[in-house]
Amino acid sequence: MSPTLDAPLQVGGLRLRNRLYRAPLLEHAGNGPEAADRLVAELEPAAASGAGLVMQGATPVRGYEGCAAPGMTGFDDPDRVASMRRLTDAVHERGARIFCQLAHGGLRSFEVWHHEHRAAHPDLTQRAVSRPPWPLRVLDAVGVVSFDVEVLSTDAVYALAAEFGERAAWAEAAGYDGIHLTGANTSLFHQFLSPLYNRRDDEFGGDLAGRARFFEVVHDEISANTDLPVVTKVPVETEAPRFLPHVDWDEGVAACERLAAAGYDALVPVRTTPFWDASIIKGAVPERAWADASLTSRYERAFGGPVRFRAVRALAKLSARRHGFEPAWNADLCRVVRDRVDVPVFCVGGLRERAEMDALLGDACDAVGVGRPFYAEPRLPARLLTGDARAVCESCNNCVVPQAAGLPGTCRTPSVVRERMRLEREGAYDTAPADSEPEPTD
Repeated sequence: MSPTLDAPLQVGGLRLRNRLYRAPLLEHAGNGPEAADRLVAELEPAAASGAGLVMQGATPVRGYEGCAAPGMTGFDDPDRVASMRRLTDAVHERGARIFCQLAHGGLRSFEVWHHEHRAAHPDLTQRAVSRPPWPLRVLDAVGVVSFDVEVLSTDAVYALAAEFGERAAWAEAAGYDGIHLTGANTSLFHQFLSPLYNRRDDEFGGDLAGRARFFEVVHDEISANTDLPVVTKVPVETEAPRFLPHVDWDEGVAACERLAAAGYDALVPVRTTPFWDASIIKGAVPERAWADASLTSRYERAFGGPVRFRAVRALAKLSARRHGFEPAWNADLCRVVRDRVDVPVFCVGGLRERAEMDALLGDACDAVGVGRPFYAEPRLPARLLTGDARAVCESCNNCVVPQAAGLPGTCRTPSVVRERMRLEREGAYDTAPADSEPEPTD
């Protein structure tokens, strides 16, 4: 029989009490002394309400360098990472496990589009796999983005991989139970795998074996420094324009097979494009968020004035029309990958209903992740794990767009907020599932 959402799961040597995880989101905790407390407030409710695993959002291994969005908490400072013991203890006390998502944005680093950040940090350069591909050079030429690129040498690639291993060791000492790598969403890992970005002629370029090698070297560095399980997203660029070089379906599945053989303890295959666009989030055009007059000045400072703001808004709307919401949009890909690998496959993207999750488990995947709905319902697992519930999230992305202006992720859609408040009054989030006793943490 296929497992259900409340069945335990083994990932490497780690036991999860169930198969529901809070997917990585942008928490906007920042890098100040209050970062750990902010993360506790953001993530502990998911553990307290029954999630088996909590994924902390992207933590750049070099801090400001490679930071992909405002408010990310850098893991470049050992004292800051050590302070996260308050977070990991809080999650463990609630019976859940917690992974941190180690990251580097590469050409997606947010100073390329965030003018206010670039002005504050004019010395920032972007570490690149190769010279930016021509579509990004066009955007640079017309002033939508601005690059100051340093292509990584072979030695520099190895040095960066070693930093991932070191940061993973700091995370293990702080009580984290595993490492999740930002392997997709146009991160540096994604750029290594994508033939659009990767035109190297050393061991990290060329065919699939070369383009996947950065994933493998980082895995080996983490495994050499820790005993933690390692999970990664794997991008399959099915949404890419056909005239551009891209990771197609067959090559993406082959990449998953390769990474499983290299020792990854679980994989998260995702359909996407080579660009930071609406294929990552899929959903309605968030007109309410763009049109919020209280945010206009923030957007203009971020994007470099009213003209650039209007250009970015127009591009975002076009992208959203092309990438409308699809329930469980990665399920078909996950199903194929699961038939080819012998490690757990995690499915994320467009999952909103308990019945749908149970139907996918044992067929398309071994665990299911939910992301944006946690902005609306921080204690969502209490409903999903105790009945045939559906998240109140409307996938409208009104929570996402203001993050470009530096605001924290939270639901800003009145109808959704009203529904959550009704459920709160009825006590829908008051109790965790009966089998949520703490598991041993060692």
